[in-house]
Amino acid sequence: MSIEIKAPTFPESVQEGNIATWHKQPGDTVVRDELLVDIETDKVVLEVVAPADGTLQEVFKGEGDVVLSNEVIAKVVAGAVESASAAAPAAAAEEASTDDEAGGDTIASPAARKLAEEKGIDLQQVTGTGKDGRITKEDVVGWQAPAVPSTPPAAPAPAQPVQEAVAVAAGERVEKRVPMTRMRSRIADRLLQVTQTTAMLTTFNEVDMHRIMALRSEFKDTFTKVHNGTRLGFMGFFVKAATEALKRFPSVNASIDGNDIVYHGYQDVGVAVSTDKGLVVPVLRDADNMGIAEIESTIAEFGGKARDGKLTIEDMTGGTFTITNGGVFGSLLSTPILNPPQTAILGMHKIQERPVAENGQVVVRPMMYLALSYDHRLIDGKEAVQFLVAIKEMIENPAKILLEI
Repeated sequence: MSIEIKAPTFPESVQEGNIATWHKQPGDTVVRDELLVDIETDKVVLEVVAPADGTLQEVFKGEGDVVLSNEVIAKVVAGAVESASAAAPAAAAEEASTDDEAGGDTIASPAARKLAEEKGIDLQQVTGTGKDGRITKEDVVGWQAPAVPSTPPAAPAPAQPVQEAVAVAAGERVEKRVPMTRMRSRIADRLLQVTQTTAMLTTFNEVDMHRIMALRSEFKDTFTKVHNGTRLGFMGFFVKAATEALKRFPSVNASIDGNDIVYHGYQDVGVAVSTDKGLVVPVLRDADNMGIAEIESTIAEFGGKARDGKLTIEDMTGGTFTITNGGVFGSLLSTPILNPPQTAILGMHKIQERPVAENGQVVVRPMMYLALSYDHRLIDGKEAVQFLVAIKEMIENPAKILLEI
């Protein structure tokens, strides 16, 4: 029986994708739930798996080709080589056992083997979480190298031949041209669109972090114990302060749709997360109804999923306001760029001790610059400044967050 392999159903915010990598070729045997192909969209990489045991009969879309939602990309003949497909894992395990008797059997998906080869990871050191101990792509992504021994190995490091291969003579000018990924290309298009279609301005302020830092220092250990290992950071306070400020200034939480203004009666706050492939913005839905512990645990979960490439399109769809923290990379001051169709974005920065005047005295305080970029077509300067001041006041006096005043 021939089964059509279709691209996943894309949400409205994703128009199309590209075939990134075929892990199987026509004529190859496949096992049910085995990874066939990666499809890269402008937000995430989607994995398409085999619906049944069989043989990959035909591929209609090659690597780099554009695919639409639910478009047929291949065909699988189910059951035709059931015995062969069942024997394949056993053969692979036997081969692995022969190659490395001390290491035992190593069963891994093709995607895991390919990624391990690219990163130079020995699969014998990776613990598989799949069926029967099978090593998945996610296992390889999440694997961490053991500590480096104090005495270097006698054999040359694997990276040395690569270094020698790319070594060039003094004065030689080398260039390398690679195509943009779909995600990077989409990011570039959206950023250019923002500069061309919005009247973006930025207002700045600074916030004294000493009370928040003292609160965190006093209760972080208790917080972690009570909330099942969730760490107390600063983002939870800023999200709570932002949601309260968004209620007071609904224009900052609104968006523009043609000639209409759409006011949102909820606060869905996006938190920018940096990944190897680019910046992604998973969304805390109904953030106004979340406690600080839930905010912190959800952000930690998003961070882990982003590092492992497991964020879904649903995780990043929507959002009425965004917070980005360049301070984790050492940024002292920057101008964040809008995340359309949102009309405002808050930028956090590095905490740095500076002398400030307080009650007529010069004291040293841990200070952070805040930046609010906003679309002046909808938000007036007065509203933007008052919104940012509201966040400043709540952070400087955390009791106001609890009391919502």
